[in-house]
Amino acid sequence: MFEIIIDPDQCIGCELCVNDCLTHDLELINNKAVPLHQYCFKCGHCIAICPQQAVSVENYDMSEIKDFEESTFTIEPETFLNVVKFRRSVRHYLDKEVKREKIEKIIEAGRYTETASNSQGVSYIVVQKEIPKLREQATKQLRTLIESGYNSSGLNLDEGDFLFRNAPVLILTVSKSKVDAGLAASNMEIMAVTQGLGAFFIGFFVRIANQDQEIKAILEMKPGEEIITCMAVGYPKIKYYRTVPRKKAKIRWK
Repeated sequence: MFEIIIDPDQCIGCELCVNDCLTHDLELINNKAVPLHQYCFKCGHCIAICPQQAVSVENYDMSEIKDFEESTFTIEPETFLNVVKFRRSVRHYLDKEVKREKIEKIIEAGRYTETASNSQGVSYIVVQKEIPKLREQATKQLRTLIESGYNSSGLNLDEGDFLFRNAPVLILTVSKSKVDAGLAASNMEIMAVTQGLGAFFIGFFVRIANQDQEIKAILEMKPGEEIITCMAVGYPKIKYYRTVPRKKAKIRWK
């Protein structure tokens, strides 16, 4: 059981946490905030909003918490938009190792992405050594799919590593929620880019992996688990010089 704890000696009764609690699971009693432990799903808003650092949660690493500092917690809108505009799906990689700390930082961006009801139900599989095994089995299954009429436009099965493009790392998201995993993967890709890495998503592999027992065994997946995204990551072998055009956004203002 994970429970919110409020230190009565620290609490000043400002009601900020009470007013911000989505599930109304906090009350002000005798000028102190008190958790009811009925509907709380540990979103952490009470921790973030308390000016006195009076709130904590059991079985979480509270040392991870950082106080807001404008200089390190904000980014200019145009800078962020330029990062989004400039990112490309990179399919040419250098034969260069991606250090573990960079991979962990990518996953950290996924871990802190919002999830429905704070379920935090996204897990990750990092593949490096087993990439050749996955490639061999996925290629075998792709050939079978193509023979049965599967649309393989853009794939040339005789073109070297047509699937993973020689990327040294694959990061898979696993979740019961496609939305939660998709949001996490999007943030993870941006984190990869900020570290000088390139990335691209491989939908072909996701479809095959969720249907193939041998691939599931290689990945040591548990019964009922589903891969939502597969992101290849590595150092780009090519350099892009500018952004590209896109269709105008279709917007309905109501």
